Amino acid sequence: MKRTVKVGLVQNSCSKDLAENREKAIVGIKEAAKNGAQIICLQELFGSLYFCDVEDHSNFELAEKIPGPSTDFLSPLAKELGVVIIASLFEKRAEGLYHNTTAVLDTDGAYLGKYRKMHIPDDPGYYEKFYFTPGDLGYKVFKTKVATIGVLICWDQWYPEASRITALMGAEILFYPTAIGWHKDQDDTTNKEQYHAWQTIQKSHAVANGVPVVSVNRVGVEGDMRFWGGSFVTNAFGWVTYQASHEDEMVHVEELDMENSDRYRTHWPFLRDRRIETYSPITKRYIDEDE
Repeated sequence: MKRTVKVGLVQNSCSKDLAENREKAIVGIKEAAKNGAQIICLQELFGSLYFCDVEDHSNFELAEKIPGPSTDFLSPLAKELGVVIIASLFEKRAEGLYHNTTAVLDTDGAYLGKYRKMHIPDDPGYYEKFYFTPGDLGYKVFKTKVATIGVLICWDQWYPEASRITALMGAEILFYPTAIGWHKDQDDTTNKEQYHAWQTIQKSHAVANGVPVVSVNRVGVEGDMRFWGGSFVTNAFGWVTYQASHEDEMVHVEELDMENSDRYRTHWPFLRDRRIETYSPITKRYIDEDE
C-alpha cells in the first residue's frame, strides 16, 4: 500500500499581543488537522513579533524554558488532534544563555525533544547574535509516530552541510520554520532575486538528499520588514508542489508521497556515489593556498 504523509503549513502574521498570536496558531493547527494534516509546522518564533530587528534587552523577557509554557499548551493539543506539532520558540536555557529552538510534540502529546538553531545571522534587521547562542545539541532527527523528521531553522536553510547531515541521520522530511523578508521599501527586482535564491537553495537540499522539504515562513509587515510569506513544499526531487501567497495568511495541507525518496535515490544515486574520503577539507574555515 502506498505510503503518504500529510503535512500542514501555518503561515501567519504576528502582533504585539502574545495571546492573539498563540490563539492564531491554535486555530491554524486545528484547521490543518481538520483537513487531514498529520505533521503541522508553525513559523519561526510564532508567538511574538520578530524581535531581532532591534537590539533590546527587554526582549529577553519573551524567552521561556523548553519544555515549558508553550509545550504545556501544545502537548494536549497534539494529543487531542492526534498530530505532530513543530513549534519554534525563544528558549531561556539559563540566566544570560538563550537559544532559537524548535520543540517537537508527537501525536500522543509526548515531548520528543528540541533542536537548537546552529547558524545565527547578524545582518541589518536580523540581529540574532545579540539574542541567541549557537546550538550545541548537534543536528537532530525526531522519530515521530508518523515519520522520522529533521528540523532546521531559518538561517540553517543556506547551509548544505546542515541538510546533508540531517538527511544522513535518517530524516525522511526536512522542515524549516522561518522568518525572512525584505525591507518594505526594497525594489521588486531585488525582492524576486532574494526569494528565488531562498527557494532554490532549499530545493537543492531536496535534490541532493532525495527528501521532501517543507518551509514555513511568516507574513506581514513588522516595522521596516515585510515578511515575504511564500511558504512552500518541494518533493524529493526539488519540484515545488505548493507555494503560498507572499501577502496573505494561510493554512495548507500537502500530501507527500514517501515512496518518491527511494525512487529518486535509486535513479539518481547521489548518496551511493559520495566520496566521503575526500571531504575532510570541508571542516576548514577556508582553504588557503599556502596550506
